[in-house]
Amino acid sequence: MRSYSKSHHVLITVIGWTVGLLIFFPILWTFLTSFKSEGDAIASPPTFLFFHWTLENYVEVQNRSDYFKHFFNSVTVAFGSTLIAILVAVPAAWAMAFSPTKRTKDILMWMLSTKMMPPVGALIPIYLLFRDWGLLDSLPGLVFVLMLINLPIVVWMLYTYFREIPGDILEAARMDGASLGKEIIYVLAPMAVPGIASTLLLNIILAWNEAFWTLNLTAANAAPLTAFIASYSSPEGLFWAKLSAASTLAIAPILLMGWFSQRQLVRGLTFGAVK
Repeated sequence: MRSYSKSHHVLITVIGWTVGLLIFFPILWTFLTSFKSEGDAIASPPTFLFFHWTLENYVEVQNRSDYFKHFFNSVTVAFGSTLIAILVAVPAAWAMAFSPTKRTKDILMWMLSTKMMPPVGALIPIYLLFRDWGLLDSLPGLVFVLMLINLPIVVWMLYTYFREIPGDILEAARMDGASLGKEIIYVLAPMAVPGIASTLLLNIILAWNEAFWTLNLTAANAAPLTAFIASYSSPEGLFWAKLSAASTLAIAPILLMGWFSQRQLVRGLTFGAVK
């Protein structure tokens, strides 16, 4: 076993905390700015803690925009698209992991390649389809398009986790008379719970933070919190304090969910990494 000296351990700890604080600082600054007046928000040099704290930005944001409507839209889109993607991806990943063909790797690479294309390249055809089908500014349409966008990542992650499960266990279940559906539901899924949970959490975060499609395919009825934030960028300029308040309200739910589920997320992302 590799041993570390106390000074080496302290150095690693200091570096870890420094990197963590640097990553977290933009969120902390946004949170502090949300309690400033507009004058304090653009003050130079900026003030960190010693300013007049106020809640007027949050009051004005709620009076100007219906936060809870946008919040409900974000929850519906993020959880709905992720759950549908999981239902589609589990059988697909099972087939690729346990019944592979010569083209399995090519199919996986083709699916991943769809994430390499800039989203704007597919905007016009998708926009026209949504317009003709009456899906513009609708929650079902947004759920559908985000499900398709994140589906390659879901399939890839589940495929990786399923590959770590011994195929002999599934063979034993088949010998005991388990049907394909029961094999997936009662044998495969329980064994891959960490991987499925981490995939679900990661894709909820991706769908929650998706801005390009939500801004281009919604207007008012189905607008989620990303559109809620964008509404505070106006031709008159940026109102930094109010924008920060809107951003804090938008990221707070997903930040709390990530905080409480971080152990499960790390466990799932390292699933199968240690033999």
